[in-house]
Amino acid sequence: MDAYYPVFLDLRGRQVVVIGGGRVATRKVAGLREAGARVRVIAPQVRAGVAADRIERRRYRRGDLVGAVLAFAATDARAVNRAVAREARRLGIPVNVADSVEDCTFLAPARLRRGNVQIAVSTGGTSPRLARRLRERLEEVLG
Repeated sequence: MDAYYPVFLDLRGRQVVVIGGGRVATRKVAGLREAGARVRVIAPQVRAGVAADRIERRRYRRGDLVGAVLAFAATDARAVNRAVAREARRLGIPVNVADSVEDCTFLAPARLRRGNVQIAVSTGGTSPRLARRLRERLEEVLG
């Protein structure tokens, strides 16, 4: 496993772009909104219930990440996710790519929040299912 440095970001009022509108993107948007981020979603189809500040129902285009402090590529199209990762790297924006740890510059951990306490669990991207199970066990312990 590569060595990652864990960090909690203050995203209140800051622009985050999520490319994709499916199940994974929906989870990302919910967590980002909970953190106070201004979330912009770009996808041809967006799942009902996605609570972004701005939704653009169209395909990703180069330039969509300008002004963002963080980016998520969460589409079903590998080529699109890679293009998002390339643009983010070029612009110096941290990026998480849902289907490729190699294209990520940060990992989004499974997290648990109880009041002011947050616990993040990561397996370095090797087993999101294990991270989720560990988070669920912690939920049981913390109630």
